[in-house]
Amino acid sequence: QLQASGGGLVQAGGSLRLSCASSGGTFSSYAMAWFRQGPGKEREFVAAITWVGGNTIYRGSLKGRFTISRDNAKSTVYLQMNSLEPEDTAVYYCAARGRYASGSYYSTREYDFWGQGTQVTVSS
Repeated sequence: QLQASGGGLVQAGGSLRLSCASSGGTFSSYAMAWFRQGPGKEREFVAAITWVGGNTIYRGSLKGRFTISRDNAKSTVYLQMNSLEPEDTAVYYCAARGRYASGSYYSTREYDFWGQGTQVTVSS
């Protein structure tokens, strides 16, 4: 089970930190990721991190503003979002990827578990 939290309403230029707590079967996952889905848009990859080693992957356009991190002791993954823009408005989802997944981190099909999503709204 994945529980995402931390969304809210923020002005452009502001910051938010999202959290995703994992439990149960998702704890054995290999990596965790954040995706987002804006109004009328498809769900898109934001960032991912491996539990072991903390290797990270970012959507190119977001690197530098967004930072993904993890706390293994708490089985929690975070997404620090800075310099937010109205275009960042979306529902943000966390997802767990199994150790045998071999496809692109960008593909939603490579993730076995999904959180319920948390709304992020950036006002101009």
